[in-house]
Amino acid sequence: MKRRKFIQNTALSTLGASMITSEALSFNKEDRKKNMNAFNLKYAPHLGMFRNHAGSGEVAQLEFMASQGFKAFEDNGMKNRSLDIQKQMAGTMEKYNMQMGVFVAHKIYWNKPNLASGDATFRDEFLNDINESVEVAKRVNAKWMTVVPGYVDLRKNEAYQTANVVESLKRAAEILEPHNLVMVLEPLNFRDHPGMFLSESPQAYEICKAVDSPSCKILFDIYHQQITEGNLIPNIDACWDEIAYFQIGDNPGRKEPTTGEINYKNVFKHIHSRGFEGILGMEHGNSKPGKEGEESLIKAYKEVDSF
Repeated sequence: MKRRKFIQNTALSTLGASMITSEALSFNKEDRKKNMNAFNLKYAPHLGMFRNHAGSGEVAQLEFMASQGFKAFEDNGMKNRSLDIQKQMAGTMEKYNMQMGVFVAHKIYWNKPNLASGDATFRDEFLNDINESVEVAKRVNAKWMTVVPGYVDLRKNEAYQTANVVESLKRAAEILEPHNLVMVLEPLNFRDHPGMFLSESPQAYEICKAVDSPSCKILFDIYHQQITEGNLIPNIDACWDEIAYFQIGDNPGRKEPTTGEINYKNVFKHIHSRGFEGILGMEHGNSKPGKEGEESLIKAYKEVDSF
């Protein structure tokens, strides 16, 4: 994910032309009843996806997502929002029975090693960020938070780097476990994020097994892993017992499903068949601008979720 710019520039999107009407924003009882079971899985949009229909306000956007049948929401930048906005968003999600997905838990180092280095200063900074994220998670009723171990340390053998990362994550897990919170490790692809320590699902699996905590699991971003390793369904199965969260984006382009090469209908059907009850974050842009793009996005999710 181009997370540095993605958080700010996540564009618009969503479909269901027939569902998106001026009445949808009022979110009346008929809307709720019609869309209550709109999707088989818990797809989680982010702010900006439906700005053309809902406006720029956080609460209005959440209400619109709920009116279209979305049962979850994710927000990479939640930690940086004001306390008042966090509380308003949490209250809105609770009102419409939406589940909060991931937010980014800590400062991510994109071009110099931090956790892989074993440096105590970087470790302490990371653990302080995790402590702060516990309070954010409580405030917005979140269970999961994204962790990216940072840049590779070219001066250290990979085994030493892995040991350093595992040690930091064990310390973080000790903070999270009493609160029943989960950090989800996200491997990032080599094309968008060259030089990151964590890039493959088997690597994330190995690290989670070494940390050995219910508070350290995998965020399997289907977009990233299509680029890095492909073979999506077998790799999902191989990592299954350590996956707690998915994210979505088609390739190429990182837009909604049906715009690229990934057979999302089959992928989602497989995930659903395995009984997954967690969240699938819609961490992608809209392929078309304006209201038309938002309607196309919703239509795409209806299509790939029809199984």
